[in-house]
Amino acid sequence: MSSMFRSPRSFALASSHFPRLGATALLCALLTLAACSGNNVSSIDSILNGEHRSAVNKARDAYRHPAETLAFFDIAPDDVVIEIFPGGGWYTEILAPYLRDEGKLIAAGYPRDPSQASDMMMNMNRSYADMLASYPDVYDQVEVVDLHPRQRSTLAAPGTVDAVLDFRNAHNWMNWGAENMLSAWHEALKPGGIVGIVDHRMDADRESGNGYIHEQSLIDVMETNGFEFVASSEVNANPNDTKDHPGGVWNLPPNLRGVPEDEQQHYLTIGESDRLTMLFRKPQ
Repeated sequence: MSSMFRSPRSFALASSHFPRLGATALLCALLTLAACSGNNVSSIDSILNGEHRSAVNKARDAYRHPAETLAFFDIAPDDVVIEIFPGGGWYTEILAPYLRDEGKLIAAGYPRDPSQASDMMMNMNRSYADMLASYPDVYDQVEVVDLHPRQRSTLAAPGTVDAVLDFRNAHNWMNWGAENMLSAWHEALKPGGIVGIVDHRMDADRESGNGYIHEQSLIDVMETNGFEFVASSEVNANPNDTKDHPGGVWNLPPNLRGVPEDEQQHYLTIGESDRLTMLFRKPQ
């Protein structure tokens, strides 16, 4: 793996002894990295400002911190990366050009066989395919594979993947039965390969649900399925999220699902959900 624009793997592993990185520590690490690898920081900045990204998606950067998140997950331009259930392609817009020339992005989406997928899944697949077709010079190297939510899937040749990235999906697959999902990830990853997960976080002393999960529950299920917990970051934390919304995380932007127009400003002021950002690895 390239050493450019990446938090050194040794830094991440050392952090397992201090598993919850504070914002100050993370910012110091990122500033050090930026000084050492300005070319790739500029490259990420260029991608974030690229014409292939809509203004709506660019506005989400303030909540999702993609450059800082990918640095924390140690993603390098020559990595082979699987993105789990890429949805509308928000992170694909960033990962595809970042990995295009030296690495590889594998988009693990819903099954494309109509006999195995719901109408919602098929619609998501079509929207994602349309996005890839919209900028072929950006997305032409993205490989799309099928990931069955409740069946064992093969995502790549065994031991060939550097990183699996999962953005806001764990609250679903933890309820579906995680064994099939995580065994597919484990098989695809190289020894020492990493898993980066971002999801809606519930406080440890409150009941999870409505899209929110507990950090410890995620650690438990990952360790049960053969992964090691490395570190946690507060880069995607939002202390304004009260987590008591009647419609769960989906009341918050960007969805504002079921929120009357005269109440939307309240949720827009909160912003997107408070999120855990956790790093795991497949043992060497």
